[in-house]
Amino acid sequence: MSTVIGWDIGGAHLKGVRIENGVVTRAIQLPSPLWQGLDSLNVAFSKANRVLGTAPRHAATMTGELADIFASRADGVEELARVAAANLDADKLMIYAGPSGFVRVDRVSEHAGEIASANWHASARWVAQKLGGGLFVDMGSTTTDLVALANGKVGAYGYTDAERLETGELVYTGMVRSFLMSIAARVAFRGRSMPLMNEYFANMADVYRILGELPSGADQQATADGREKTIEASRARLARMLGLDAQDAPKEVWADVALAFREAQLRTLHDAAMLVLSRHLLSREAPVIGAGIGVKIARALAARLQRPFIPLSRILVTASPSLRRLACDCAPAAAVALLAETQSRGVARPGSPKRSSEP
Repeated sequence: MSTVIGWDIGGAHLKGVRIENGVVTRAIQLPSPLWQGLDSLNVAFSKANRVLGTAPRHAATMTGELADIFASRADGVEELARVAAANLDADKLMIYAGPSGFVRVDRVSEHAGEIASANWHASARWVAQKLGGGLFVDMGSTTTDLVALANGKVGAYGYTDAERLETGELVYTGMVRSFLMSIAARVAFRGRSMPLMNEYFANMADVYRILGELPSGADQQATADGREKTIEASRARLARMLGLDAQDAPKEVWADVALAFREAQLRTLHDAAMLVLSRHLLSREAPVIGAGIGVKIARALAARLQRPFIPLSRILVTASPSLRRLACDCAPAAAVALLAETQSRGVARPGSPKRSSEP
């Protein structure tokens, strides 16, 4: 039996997916706020290992090197690889380095630039191999990736975070952790255009909770005020953004305010998608492929773009229907495991791409 466990080491979460002969058999997402220190990651690995079990091979990708506990991104890559090796067994662990494929832990420093924040590339590469082409949209708790896939290859213009921000392929907006003042400067409220308090009173998890669109288990971090995760508490936090209390307006009004933030976020993603699509790598019939906890928002984006929609869960093979959504939420962890499994079976690995077509 071919078994690989894939890991996505983020700045806020650790995700792990167990793959057996191409089938997702287990998956988990755990909070791991790296800004609080590496102890949170060690705890998350310990919990995840109990759920996912042992395996002859582990494959990891990461974005957590951006956490401000590290002196530099390269330092973060090396530290995270070290922690992963200590928790998983260095001899069994390979780190995803994008165009260079998988590298051993003792070669991480040589490939730090390719390893840093390459989780999007693992997901996009695997989906490209499966579907050939489309606009891949992965919306997580903090960011959204928008990547063109053409002729079975990743068609991104950028590779690093800085390049991808510039090209619209990385948008720093997500379904949970994004501060509301980063989503919009003003919102409509009872016939007026209201400026927002420039304070972290609420986040997008509050918006989607009020709208009944927040997936269960998606919000794993503390709320802005440290209080409970209820619709009532979310209304109170949302009202603070306008300098008000929840009782200053009916529930329906706060639902309208939440819709305004949802729309503003969707417009931002639509603008980024139009920039990516303006490179004319995709036909008008090419689908949007949605992944992450924000797959419903990716579906709404596809409708705006008047394109077919394919959820990643449709192309993942899972041991049970209940695993489909969780595996989709943990797309990079699943993808990096599937890529590693393909390599371990002796199937030809994708060649090193050119920056102009596949980073």
